[in-house]
Amino acid sequence: MPPRRRLTPADRRAQLLAVGARLFAAVPYDDVMMEEVARQAGVSRALLYRHFASKHALFAAVYGQAADRLLEATTFDPGATLVEQLAQGLDAHLDYFIANRHAVLAANRVLAGDPVIQTIMTDELDALRSRLLGVLPLADGRTHDAVSAALKAWLVFVQVLCVDWLTRETCTRTELRDTCIGAAVGALRPLLPADPAPDWDQTLPRTGTGPGPGLG
Repeated sequence: MPPRRRLTPADRRAQLLAVGARLFAAVPYDDVMMEEVARQAGVSRALLYRHFASKHALFAAVYGQAADRLLEATTFDPGATLVEQLAQGLDAHLDYFIANRHAVLAANRVLAGDPVIQTIMTDELDALRSRLLGVLPLADGRTHDAVSAALKAWLVFVQVLCVDWLTRETCTRTELRDTCIGAAVGALRPLLPADPAPDWDQTLPRTGTGPGPGLG
């Protein structure tokens, strides 16, 4: 065990979260042992359990922190095109999903239906939907409600598609991202007063052999 360093409670919690995040990313959820978290952090199991009462509590804290950081990394600039904004947000999330495949699969498969984890994911999706609504040209309340419903369904679609892709990569990352963007553009076009992505089908180069333009 590494020599223990005296840290403030906040710093110790941050250290334990960092160790937990590294382990949950490295191996499947069931293979992460609290004893190993304590060993790598250089603390006793008793100290670890004072901060996190269970492996589930540690994972929830790790995943909640990741969701907060993804929201910080996802910026929707009103000056950018819709496609540029969607690509930026999707790239930020795909970077995390790929680097933390085991953690993402744990949240969506192993712990599917867990109310704590589901709340974390739902809150992040709601925040992303709210930000997108803030940059789209919504003419009236009826348009707002229709677009909000479409974005809610689209975000769930993206979540399911990305989790399936992490399980079995049936296409390239660029194709995955473009599929998600194309689904958003297709869902929003009938609802908005002007085409939100008029150049989507005309100017972007195609990738691979499948339909749809590429961004990468």
